[in-house]
Amino acid sequence: MQLPYVHRVTKYDPADRDEHGTYTGAEDTASDHGPVEAAYLRAIKAFAADTGVERLSVREPGVVSLVHFGLEPPLEGFGLDGLLPNGLADFHDGAEVPLDIGLELVRLMLRDAGAWCRLEVEGAFAVHVGWDQYLYIGSSRPCPAALARTRELGLFPERLDASPYAFEPEEDGVLRPADDSFWAGLHRAVVGGRAGLLEEMYVDGASHFHRLTGSGHDTLAARDTLDAVRAGLAPRARLAVWPDLSSDVGAVLAALPAEGLVEVVWQDGRGRIHSAVADEEDFSELPGLMAGAEAATALSLYADERVPLFSAVMPDADGVLRARWQAPRSVDDAAREPRPA
Repeated sequence: MQLPYVHRVTKYDPADRDEHGTYTGAEDTASDHGPVEAAYLRAIKAFAADTGVERLSVREPGVVSLVHFGLEPPLEGFGLDGLLPNGLADFHDGAEVPLDIGLELVRLMLRDAGAWCRLEVEGAFAVHVGWDQYLYIGSSRPCPAALARTRELGLFPERLDASPYAFEPEEDGVLRPADDSFWAGLHRAVVGGRAGLLEEMYVDGASHFHRLTGSGHDTLAARDTLDAVRAGLAPRARLAVWPDLSSDVGAVLAALPAEGLVEVVWQDGRGRIHSAVADEEDFSELPGLMAGAEAATALSLYADERVPLFSAVMPDADGVLRARWQAPRSVDDAAREPRPA
């Protein structure tokens, strides 16, 4: 739902913009970690008060992965340790936080700590941070007191039709619930030897891998493993199913492409799953890193090549799919699409 009142709130005076809207003044694009940063947070608090909001929901959380474009280095634990009870584990889609914790999450985003999300109350309020200290606040109400307070704080609120960071569904994704039917199909695929690895994308930019034992027609073992994995998945996680790891680790390494980015996933002698992203310059280091690996696979990091067997998104405990982000399109999706005449 598009909120009717959206404002871009910044420290950049509109008088210092050129004819294209580009800021040409002297303000730094990094947080000052001081009074200006505090002014941003007070402005959000004023808009929340005008809207009658005291709690916020985390939406589409993400963490920095391969490349970090922020002006400051990412913090250890993305700054979430000590802020949320279980750190990154509590940073999931749909997590509710009180306003003061929400403001601290905004502070982390202003500081390029490595974590990002939208903070919302559905149909009433939204706040998120863009590049270069651009803050976007949406409300179901006009918030005249908050606008006046924002100007008193030395910031500049500018009315927009919509935030450029408002959620938009991906063109190539699918929004399919990981319901009982999905898990029954996964069980059949595991028992039949077609599938053996589950990727849990719990935030954007980070995944856990789970090996689904019980192949070779061991129905009960597969059921027990799937039940245990399902119970431990993050709320609203996106799921992608892959073929099982290969016990011929040497063959996996020998088959790496001549160039390009891949994610190598392997299981060690204790049953733990690891993964590492590498390109052709790193491939020579993989045998040492994977020493003692008992099984492995390599997954391309290019979207058109990284196509899982099938995929889904975890619904809430009541069975309702409230996540907005989508799972990647799968081999199963391609098989269902009608072929051109």
